[in-house]
Amino acid sequence: MIDRPTASRIAPPNKHHLSLMIWLSVFPTLTVINLALGDWLGTLSPVVRSFVLATIAVPIVIYGLMPFMHRFRARMMGARQRRR
Repeated sequence: MIDRPTASRIAPPNKHHLSLMIWLSVFPTLTVINLALGDWLGTLSPVVRSFVLATIAVPIVIYGLMPFMHRFRARMMGARQRRR
């Protein structure tokens, strides 16, 4: 078992940190998907387009990017605490 004392001492993100982390994950994901699938998505109705985008983007953000963002935040907060 790996001991991660720094991560366990870091408080959970406040609503401002969490909002920023979500925005930094969602915006680039949607941009890349739109650039990659833009021609095909343009042929779909807005409701179907939204469904396709959400179906692709949500798992990428939740399972791929948000764990990275939480680890990155913990590392940054740990470095900040060590400087004090």
